[in-house]
Amino acid sequence: MTKENQKPSHHDVMPSVANFLSNLWFEGEFREQPEHLSEIFEALLETEMGDNHDLRAKMLNCIKTSKMLAKALEPFSDKQIEKACKSLTA
Repeated sequence: MTKENQKPSHHDVMPSVANFLSNLWFEGEFREQPEHLSEIFEALLETEMGDNHDLRAKMLNCIKTSKMLAKALEPFSDKQIEKACKSLTA
């Protein structure tokens, strides 16, 4: 059976999520990304391209996702996030 056809387990998914968070953490300033996205998208909305309803929906979804991630990680320090990611990927 190919890997795509196998049912993923908790042990398959969690290291991938930890790698994602670890990579995101190294990018820095992820806690400020919702505000940065809002600022960028507000500027885009003032252009002709920003008048596209599908584009507006995508922009709002990006902001929502970014806010959810920042809120989920808000209680934790950068060191705690880094330590947790390392323990899951080790």
